[in-house]
Amino acid sequence: MDDWKGNSPLQAIELAMKTFGDRSVPEVDDLQSAIRQSGPDMLVIDTNSWGAQAAAEASGLPWALFQPYFTYLPERGVPPFGPGFPPMKGPAGRMRDKILSKLIFSKLNKLALPAVNPVRLKLGLKPLSTIYEMLNRPDLVLYYTSAELDYPREQWPANFRFVGPGLWSPEAEPPAWLDDAKLPIALVTCSTERQSDRPILEAALESLPGEGFFVVATSAAYKPEELEVKDLLNVRLERFIPHDPVVKRASVVICHGGMGITQRALFHGVPVVVIPFGRDQLEVARRVEFAGAGVRLMPKKLTGSTLKKAVQDALSLKEGAVRIASSLRASGSDQTVAALIEELQTQRQQQPEASF
Repeated sequence: MDDWKGNSPLQAIELAMKTFGDRSVPEVDDLQSAIRQSGPDMLVIDTNSWGAQAAAEASGLPWALFQPYFTYLPERGVPPFGPGFPPMKGPAGRMRDKILSKLIFSKLNKLALPAVNPVRLKLGLKPLSTIYEMLNRPDLVLYYTSAELDYPREQWPANFRFVGPGLWSPEAEPPAWLDDAKLPIALVTCSTERQSDRPILEAALESLPGEGFFVVATSAAYKPEELEVKDLLNVRLERFIPHDPVVKRASVVICHGGMGITQRALFHGVPVVVIPFGRDQLEVARRVEFAGAGVRLMPKKLTGSTLKKAVQDALSLKEGAVRIASSLRASGSDQTVAALIEELQTQRQQQPEASF
């Protein structure tokens, strides 16, 4: 992903879409080769793998879509996906959503469909008329969140299933230094896919150690030596560590709004401060705010002072984070996914021509 090179949100989207489009052609050969070699009973395809989705549909095998992001499917009363607008009721809200939806999805269609449809036509599939249809094609969409964290809808698509967050990771022992942390822990993270979110680390390292926190910061795409650390006593800066052992002891998580770290924090009832820099993060930030489980802080307003206030505001929302934790845990996650996949396979065996 090189969308971080974009000079505007629109250019960043264009770069991201180009990446997905460029990947789509080799994905077809990769998946078809894997099918020939392994003879699978069904397929599970990532939502960003456009070519693999087309190849899965053309294969005739039952297939599920791995959807770890909030959906962009439109719905009455749901703001158009992308800018992170809050829900808005009444005639004014409906007018806003109608106008913006037309503008946003017209642009997305122009960017995505020229990459998606040539692959589909080559595989003997009908071209899509809108980007929405990409989510209607799978037999099953494994939607990795809970209804309580997303915006309410009058009706969800028949192929969508809420499965909770995908939190599996290799078991990791807590780092030895974690036991030395006597202060409340603030976990600070950046995206593992590079973007321009380094200011999150800089603001946190500058302001939070002096506020009575032990700051655990993971720099991911940035080298730790690039960052200045003033308070070595109350800071642990690493490029990567397994987050689970730290999140379980954290009082607050400050992050860019990736679905992984955001839902991992909320799964453990830890309130979050989301500072979104692009991609789907504006929508994640707004939903966290809407759910009363954390605080949204926009990058243009990010300073050491504003971050300190945002952290204190987030800590006051512990009850909301615990409520969302209950909904995420109730979704079942891995066990739910396994049961749905088995159900899909059984139904296709019994009714080969029926869809799930």
